[in-house]
Amino acid sequence: MNNLLPPDPAADSLDARIRRKLVRQHFMHLIGADFTKIESGRVEAELTLQQQHQQNLGFAHGGLVATMADLVAGFAAVTLVPEGTGVVTVELKTSYLHPGIGAKLRAVGSVLKAGRRLFFCEAEVWCDDKLIAKASATMAVVEPQ
Repeated sequence: MNNLLPPDPAADSLDARIRRKLVRQHFMHLIGADFTKIESGRVEAELTLQQQHQQNLGFAHGGLVATMADLVAGFAAVTLVPEGTGVVTVELKTSYLHPGIGAKLRAVGSVLKAGRRLFFCEAEVWCDDKLIAKASATMAVVEPQ
């Protein structure tokens, strides 16, 4: 019995649209992050931890963790805005729960409330199988000029 469903053209279109925007995310590429899941209102990204990602005690740098949270929260919002429209972060609050010690960071971002001008989002950052940070973010919609 085949459990595979036919591909959803809308999902393919969303994935392609977001991946086109990711080409211009130069800082994301610099740190080595990549998106692993793109859905409407929810995205995931991963990063293999390397020495350049560490702070002086050998943990994942807090700025890196916040960056991962910001990326996934922002792009979760981007999945819900029309083509040609963007979002920018207006507020990001990151709570660090545990040091990032391990091989891989995984960040999960989702939209809690999508408004006309503001999106309220949240993110979790995991190091291997341990939740190391939670973040809340407010994203402002940027209309095309």
